[in-house]
Amino acid sequence: MGDVVLYVYVLLGTIVALYFIYWNTHPLSSIPTIGPSLPLLSYLGAYRYYHNAREMLLEGYKKHKTFKVPLLAQWLVVVSGSEMNEELRKVPDTHASFMQAANDVFLSKYTMAPDINDHPIHINVIRGALTRNLGVLFGDILDEIRIVFPEAIPAHDDDWIPISVLHTMAHVISRASNRIFVGVPLCRDPEYLSLVLNYAFDVSRARDILELVPGFVGLFLPWSRRALRRMAAYITPIIRERQRYLDIHGGDWPDKPNDFIMWMIEEARKTGKDINLIVQAVLVSNFAAIHTSSHSLTHAIYDLAHRSEYLQPLREEVRAVVAEHGWTKLAIGKMWKLDSFMRESQRVNGISGISVMRKILQDTTLRDGTYLPKGTLVVAAAHATHLDSEHYKNPNVFDGFRFSDKRTEGKQRIKHQYVNTSAEFVAFGNGKHACPGRFFAVNEIKTMMAYILLNYDFKFEDGVGRPENKWIWHSIFPSNTKVLFRRRKIIPN
Repeated sequence: MGDVVLYVYVLLGTIVALYFIYWNTHPLSSIPTIGPSLPLLSYLGAYRYYHNAREMLLEGYKKHKTFKVPLLAQWLVVVSGSEMNEELRKVPDTHASFMQAANDVFLSKYTMAPDINDHPIHINVIRGALTRNLGVLFGDILDEIRIVFPEAIPAHDDDWIPISVLHTMAHVISRASNRIFVGVPLCRDPEYLSLVLNYAFDVSRARDILELVPGFVGLFLPWSRRALRRMAAYITPIIRERQRYLDIHGGDWPDKPNDFIMWMIEEARKTGKDINLIVQAVLVSNFAAIHTSSHSLTHAIYDLAHRSEYLQPLREEVRAVVAEHGWTKLAIGKMWKLDSFMRESQRVNGISGISVMRKILQDTTLRDGTYLPKGTLVVAAAHATHLDSEHYKNPNVFDGFRFSDKRTEGKQRIKHQYVNTSAEFVAFGNGKHACPGRFFAVNEIKTMMAYILLNYDFKFEDGVGRPENKWIWHSIFPSNTKVLFRRRKIIPN
């Protein structure tokens, strides 16, 4: 019996020794760690990161040029500061992949769609045809905004009503975005809207689950497969009819639609893919539009309800610009104060604590000597970058006109636009892999905010301030808090 016990102790000791040797020789062991990094204890660090990512990312940013935090299945390497953000941006695509990093972060094969990472046709369409046609599409977006807001916020001028902002803005965004994605009448179909809205929330829910369990569990999550089947039932007949016309007439025919589905069909044909990929692309485009834009719009409403001193100057700007240029895309672009307020809201809040994500494809060494072996997931600390006093004066103070005050002449007019990225402002990423839909999203949510400003008064209930954001891992969620709305008594023409 004694020999058996001795054997067990020797075996356990050997396993522990080998584990420590593996840990000490791991290629990322030289990178400073925020939280415990010893074998097994790193899982406690992952638990801490799940609940306290904001604090850990800020701590690492202040102490190190490059550091790492633990996830359950791997280390996340984080770079700090604008110089390191810029270096990460410049790593060539032969050595680092944005799409593979996005798949690791979002686990998109299981949470979104199985083929979209390998064939992201929606990115080419959003970056190309959709962005080029924003001026043409503006009238449809505005028309849907004017229809949906009175339904979503049925306030009167003599009564305040409580509105659940996050859910309401998600509904409004889904209506306006799908006016472009699938058109009328489908964009107003309650069951269709329920599908795309639930999908947007289910992607986040599935990702949260898969961050805590082995990846193969994603095979058993039903939400994305169910959503794809339902989406296919809605849009497959439209796609088949369009494809038939393409087969008969080629690339052009009388009254050929110039819309999102048509662009998707043509992009899919370039890759030789079938209807299933188009269905996936439309559904994933919905997630990108609804999730990010509804959160950004909610943040801005909270910030403005909390800082009522900005209401009047913003209303005056919107009223003056619309009086001169009408409700046009040009007018929205000239609303510099509104643009600044929205950018500042995203700087302070944002939708993620990380950005500029890359997965290393070939062993790479950064200028500070940090060695990144193949397979490393590396990101920039977005939230911490936006609170860096080297980039922003009084960074912890919300200054709604911070960026409009800087837009004086020349390059400054462009640099500080809401839609633009830089090494100091990475809310949309940076460089050629920055969010391709940001032009559509910014145009849409600025139009919505301008409409809200002219048509509604809104405020928190007495004694209620701006709610704290909720962090889960590095994702930032606005609280689903109710805000009081009423119709404005004097509605400008």
